[in-house]
Amino acid sequence: MVTRRRTDDTRPTAATGAPEAPGEAAGEAAETGPGPLAAVLRPVRAGNGFEETLEQVLQLLRLGLVPPGDRLPAERELAQHLGVSRVTLREVLKVLQDQGMVESRRGRYGGTFVLPRATAPGSGDELRRRGAAVDVEDTLRFREVLETGAAGLCADGLAADGADRLRAALEATQGARLEDYRRQDTLLHLTLAELSGSRSLAAQYASVRATLNELLDCIPLLVRNLEHSQQQHAAVVEAVLDRDAEAAREMMREHCAGTAALLRGFLS
Repeated sequence: MVTRRRTDDTRPTAATGAPEAPGEAAGEAAETGPGPLAAVLRPVRAGNGFEETLEQVLQLLRLGLVPPGDRLPAERELAQHLGVSRVTLREVLKVLQDQGMVESRRGRYGGTFVLPRATAPGSGDELRRRGAAVDVEDTLRFREVLETGAAGLCADGLAADGADRLRAALEATQGARLEDYRRQDTLLHLTLAELSGSRSLAAQYASVRATLNELLDCIPLLVRNLEHSQQQHAAVVEAVLDRDAEAAREMMREHCAGTAALLRGFLS
């Protein structure tokens, strides 16, 4: 049986003893009262801490609650609102900095500052153009139904060579170069769909995955997200090989939720 455990570092919202970031005053207290942050940010769920944190901080920027040129709230405050560690938050801020959406400044009045939207890469416009051409939420829901169903069916019983094919597909994703990762990831999921034993399911999944890849190709490959996805892939395959259908469905559902959070974040 697969032992199901938290796969990220979400935690209760109590403050930690983590060191302060540059520009964050040691005696600064987190805001806990009502306001824009309390209305927009919520504690993320266990399982996809990085992806859901990224989704919510992107939403904060897209809504203009912190206008260009202004500083984001202190790391301590953001981490407490989101219920994540400051390590996770800093990784999210690094992604946003790499995408030209924020910049980090040092010194007494330093911190993380929002950059004008024009400095962000053009892929966001292409993503929104493609997203407008499809029903994104319907695609994500249908994908989850097909994926969780396939994982459960595979766990209920694989064909004679199914286990070897599944292990090989997983190994290919683990050894893939960054530029080849999405293709290998797609092949792993298609293998699960095919091994489900339902031709109709496999055909429908191929169609919805093609739509999904059109959207995913417009967002950057984030190393932290890929590492997390690999952990989830391994957990799904392990559950399938252990014939634990419930665990296979649960881990696949969590995996799909992480992808959905990323897309919603970049589309918002």
